[in-house]
Amino acid sequence: MNGFLKIALVSPYDFASYGGANDHIRRLASQFRLWGHNVRIIAPCSAPGSIEDDDFTPMGRPVPFPSRGSIARVSLSPWMRPRVKELLDRWPQDVIHLHEPFAGFVTANLISLSQTVNIATFHAYPGSRIYDIGGKQLAMPYFKKLHGRIAVSKPARDYIKRYFPGEYEIIPNGIQVDDFAEAEPIQNLRDGMINLLFLGRLEKRKGLKYLMAAFSRLKWNWPNLRLIVVGPGNIDEDSLRVMSERNLHDVVVVGSVSDQEKVRYYKSADIYCSPATGGESFGVVLLEAMASGTPVVATNIEGYSGVITNGKNGLLATPMDDKSLADTIDILLRNHDVRAQLVDEGRRTAESYRWERVASRVLTYYEEIIEEQTTSRV
Repeated sequence: MNGFLKIALVSPYDFASYGGANDHIRRLASQFRLWGHNVRIIAPCSAPGSIEDDDFTPMGRPVPFPSRGSIARVSLSPWMRPRVKELLDRWPQDVIHLHEPFAGFVTANLISLSQTVNIATFHAYPGSRIYDIGGKQLAMPYFKKLHGRIAVSKPARDYIKRYFPGEYEIIPNGIQVDDFAEAEPIQNLRDGMINLLFLGRLEKRKGLKYLMAAFSRLKWNWPNLRLIVVGPGNIDEDSLRVMSERNLHDVVVVGSVSDQEKVRYYKSADIYCSPATGGESFGVVLLEAMASGTPVVATNIEGYSGVITNGKNGLLATPMDDKSLADTIDILLRNHDVRAQLVDEGRRTAESYRWERVASRVLTYYEEIIEEQTTSRV
């Protein structure tokens, strides 16, 4: 296909909040625009003035909604339909790309009113029972209007395919490799201590309590080990209890940080550890650590095992088992050669997930679906 496309990228989630789907949309938009395509982002937004994007259209006010052990902020306003229609009439597009198309009313209205090619990306992995309690029947009419379907990983595909059979293209999330590779470490953290990094939302399914318990085991033999905890949210009660009962020292709780600060924490770490218990569709944090040149220890769960080959570009520990986690981390603490091997292979792995490559695959998929739809109408 020759020429530039007009593309609508649609999120059901509060675009003023951090989240994997929103970050995915921002990165795709940036890359598509660099290639000359006309891209508009549409999403609910609690703070429209905070979005520095001239082609962003806020649509609906988000409200908190429980989802997969977390809280998603989506719009459930039934009054936005006329606004959606007016937008589509005023700004016709070649393709509407909806992320998590069945979450909230923004995506639902856009699908139902769209007269163009509709493509969806499914990010989620099991955790919500919404499709078991009637959600499938409500979503089926919207699913039938999708011309193309993408899943970010095999687990995400297998999950959604149980409810909505069909063909799905697997195109993973991407990362800004150079941002992580070229980051400068935080100097006061390069003080001779060994830094073990946890970076992610402070939710129970992220498994922080198991890392706290593993850290307490390791401190006996590694008194200069430090645990750095970075991410939005509050530390859960189980993790706080482990810290108190075991009188843990050298735990630094940083809280939420900017993207610019985040890359520096990866670069300051000696080992990155993700002790998630499940519900992860894809391991972006693992790739970010790899791109930073930081060896990775993660739990052997679906989503992570699709990114890490155990013993090659990272090490996998048993989920919800602090002894297994401690023993696996200990391998890296004791063996410089293993760390060096993981770093080298990790960098190679990260290269294959550059946003330029991921966005190119998405764009190629658009063009294939548009051509199919054009041919079918002839």
